[in-house]
Amino acid sequence: MFKKLKTDTLNWIVIIGVILLIFEIIFHFGGAIIPALFSALFAYIGWKNFQHLWGKVLFWIFLVFFVFSILNLWAVRFLIVVVIVLWLKDYYESKNSKHLEPNLPHNVINDEKVIKVKPLFENTFFDDLQTEDTAYQWRDVNIHGAFGDRVIDLSNTVIPNETAVISIRHLVGNIEIYVPYEVEVSIHHSSVFGRAYIFDEKDTNLINKSLLYQTENYDTTYPRVKIITSLFSGDIEVKRI
Repeated sequence: MFKKLKTDTLNWIVIIGVILLIFEIIFHFGGAIIPALFSALFAYIGWKNFQHLWGKVLFWIFLVFFVFSILNLWAVRFLIVVVIVLWLKDYYESKNSKHLEPNLPHNVINDEKVIKVKPLFENTFFDDLQTEDTAYQWRDVNIHGAFGDRVIDLSNTVIPNETAVISIRHLVGNIEIYVPYEVEVSIHHSSVFGRAYIFDEKDTNLINKSLLYQTENYDTTYPRVKIITSLFSGDIEVKRI
């Protein structure tokens, strides 16, 4: 359904949704956003303590509150209406369109093969992610999430003789990355609230700031890893192991 949309159309849907969200914040003093944030916070606390009975109760109660709070947002209601309209439009077109085979020139051979590779992590909203404690094959990391910690230990894998990439976009939680001594490192981190511990460098007042560090021989030496992270609230720690 969304795959058939032009990029400009999708961008306009997002822009209208953001405008509705801003109006709700300005004219309704946050509307359902503040209850949604509090519900998400307590649901996360319950998830972190899910092994206890009170954690299960806390998680499910505030998860329900979170869902109802989100559904009360103008922007979410607008997106629901858009999804319904697009689904009806897609259903109508599928019933009234004929399947057409592509007519390629005889001299065009489309036999290029690509291999689907399983990523190192899957995107999760409410969970901690951590690399395996045993040896694993390296794949570049490109993930996003909402709540939870992210721990990546590069000592249990072999970094190829090129630039490995770790890209993490996260809402609330901590990021820990352990790098072997023989690997050069570049770190580009941005945060709204939090602290940063990059080897021997510390920044304990990281409020709406962006940091960029790299080791001395990063530009000329392999293997090396490029770390790009962004957090709304949380700490980042990059250290040698």
